[in-house]
Amino acid sequence: MSFDIRDMRDADGAALIALMERCWADYPGCVLDVEGDSPELWTPASYFTGLGGRGWVAEHSGAIVASIGVAPGSAPGVAELHRLYVDHSARRQGLAKRLVALVEDAARGWDAHTMELWSDVRFTLSHQLYERQGFARQPGTRELDDASKSVEYCFVKPLGGR
Repeated sequence: MSFDIRDMRDADGAALIALMERCWADYPGCVLDVEGDSPELWTPASYFTGLGGRGWVAEHSGAIVASIGVAPGSAPGVAELHRLYVDHSARRQGLAKRLVALVEDAARGWDAHTMELWSDVRFTLSHQLYERQGFARQPGTRELDDASKSVEYCFVKPLGGR
C-alpha cells in the first residue's frame, strides 16, 4: 500500500474525527466527545498552528488513513508528539514509523533535544509502538477531566542531532 503524506488542513476535521473514532473503538470506555472535550478537531491545522506546531495526514487512494502532529512541549528544548492515529487498514506497513520520524525531524529543526507524548493507559498497542521507536514510559500518570475519564502515561525520547 502506498501513502501520500501532506500537511494537515482545517478541511480534514471530519475525516480526522472519523479516523479517531475508528481507532478508539478498539478500547472499551474510550469516548470521543468532540464538542465537549476536543472541539479543535474541527479545525486541526489551525489548532496546531496556534500551538506553534504542525500536523500531517497520510492518505491512501484519497482517503485519510493516519494523522500526527507536533508542537512545542512542556519546557524549552522539548517537543510534544500529538494525535498519532493509524487506521486498521494501514497498520503494520511502516507508516507510523515514517510519521514519527517526520515529527522528530521537525522538532530537531526547532532545536528540540527531547520528544514527549501522552497516551491513554488503555492504548497498549500504541505503547508498544512508542517503545519500539525508542520512547521510554515515565513514572506516574495524569488524569484528564474528559468523557472517557482518561488516565495517561508520559513517554519521552531523547532526540539526536540532524
